[in-house]
Amino acid sequence: MISPGRRAFISVDVEGMPHVVSRLHLAPGRSLWEEARVIATKTVVKVCDVLRSSGFTEVVVADSHGDMVNVKVEELPDYVTVVRGYPRPTSMITGAEGSDVALMIGYHAGYGTPRAAFDHTYSGTVIKSVEFNEVRFSEFLINASVLGYLGIPVVFLAGDERLEEEVARHTPWVTFVPMKRSLSRYSSVSPALSRILQEVELGVKNAVRSYAEGSVKTLNVETPVKVRISFHESGFADIAEYLPLIKRVDGLTVAYEARDPLEAYRILELLVMASHGLRSLTER
Repeated sequence: MISPGRRAFISVDVEGMPHVVSRLHLAPGRSLWEEARVIATKTVVKVCDVLRSSGFTEVVVADSHGDMVNVKVEELPDYVTVVRGYPRPTSMITGAEGSDVALMIGYHAGYGTPRAAFDHTYSGTVIKSVEFNEVRFSEFLINASVLGYLGIPVVFLAGDERLEEEVARHTPWVTFVPMKRSLSRYSSVSPALSRILQEVELGVKNAVRSYAEGSVKTLNVETPVKVRISFHESGFADIAEYLPLIKRVDGLTVAYEARDPLEAYRILELLVMASHGLRSLTER
């Protein structure tokens, strides 16, 4: 049991949720979006309930997929604070400041991972890869490194099975629960949702126990952080070069140095939004 007054932060993505396999699951107005919302919401509520029963008095949920309005807020417990909408200062981890622990659910593998549902890194239409200090980072690792800089350990991760290797290599203290085994980018195998929720409950309890025993850590990266971003098209790299701190590496790739992971993250966010702006201008 955790001492009173503790605060937990949950970042919620959708592509790594069980049974989410089609683009029709991923955006408002599409025919399967409501199904994905139900799956995500039930999973979030289960995690919140376990945290509450384990002694956390405050839970912050950051809706972190797409337009970031996926979780059914009317079904969340009254002790939960919700962060939703985009753009926002630190994207998927906005609201984490001051938390004792962080949990991530519904996460997917990074771009280029074979047999991984919706593999991408931050923006599937803009980014091919992101490296921190010459190591390729997925969304999970980027977020975990910024949380680590803020002094917040990630204690629990649930999502695509292909994340397990990253956890073992970079964050072995994190309790990982696979919610899907992907057969391809658009196909996966998952147990029934009721079974998944049971496994999530056990996983969160184990993560809280590890935290209480002092066996979890923060993901710390060396500073300054050397960042390298590869885009899907050269036009995005062209726009990135407008910032004086950006150096062009090749047609698709740029690099910069940031004081810390938080600064690296904010610059990455700016480059992603600028690239989307360019797409909007050129595709009108």
